[in-house]
Amino acid sequence: MLKLAGARLLQGRDLENVRSLLEADPVAACMVLSRIEAARKNPMYLGGELWGYGGDLQGICYAGPNLIPLRGGRDAMRAFAERARKGRASSSLVGPARQVMALWAELAHAWGPAREVRPEQPLLVMSEPPTGWVDPAVRQVRPEELDRYVPAAISMFREEVGVDPRSGGGAANYRARIADLIASGRAFARFENGQVVFKAEIGALSGTVGQIQGVWVHPERRGSGLGTAGTAAVVEHVVRVMGRTASLYVNDYNVAARTAYRKIGFRRAGTFSTVLL
Repeated sequence: MLKLAGARLLQGRDLENVRSLLEADPVAACMVLSRIEAARKNPMYLGGELWGYGGDLQGICYAGPNLIPLRGGRDAMRAFAERARKGRASSSLVGPARQVMALWAELAHAWGPAREVRPEQPLLVMSEPPTGWVDPAVRQVRPEELDRYVPAAISMFREEVGVDPRSGGGAANYRARIADLIASGRAFARFENGQVVFKAEIGALSGTVGQIQGVWVHPERRGSGLGTAGTAAVVEHVVRVMGRTASLYVNDYNVAARTAYRKIGFRRAGTFSTVLL
């Protein structure tokens, strides 16, 4: 049997080539492009490894807190799985559905069972300012508001991911991550009587795309339109202030969220999948 070529670790000299290839689909690649662009200033900001497959990089995969396959067919996914099986550092697989599900098919026996597989997550995008009501009370969170913001972020994470981000000794790291988002002006909230009733963040920010994450409304205020108007406010900031395209991905079964995003003006640009480990 012909042995397939393996995946190779990409080095600093490869980054510009990888960046050029990924810019063919900057929305799908936003999470990785943001890290590559940051690594140009400081290699430590890459926060993981880049793997390549084939002499012309037919396959590209990022391995860090998340395993993110972005290019390649089944042979590339087999090669990435072989490398991933040597040591597991990622808590999830996420990215374009075709690559993620093919990679998971190769990894499931070694890494499974998954806590949850979400095979169908519409990837949404908009490059124009939002339509409809934009909540004027949604603003960037200030550093001194960290203690009021963190409980809402934890609640969102527990609802969305199914685990407490503080578990396993992760409280300090999670708090530091939220503090960094606030310091960089990428955390947004509506406060009422000192309490967060809406929140969202720009989780990944490349030179052309801002990917919104962590959209959450306080349980007592759901169904009031705060989620739609609040998300519109964040989109407006991404598009008008930052001059970037706004993007996010959503679970296909979350009908309320999908309806809200459609009202704002989002259109579908692809499909993501997520495997929670």
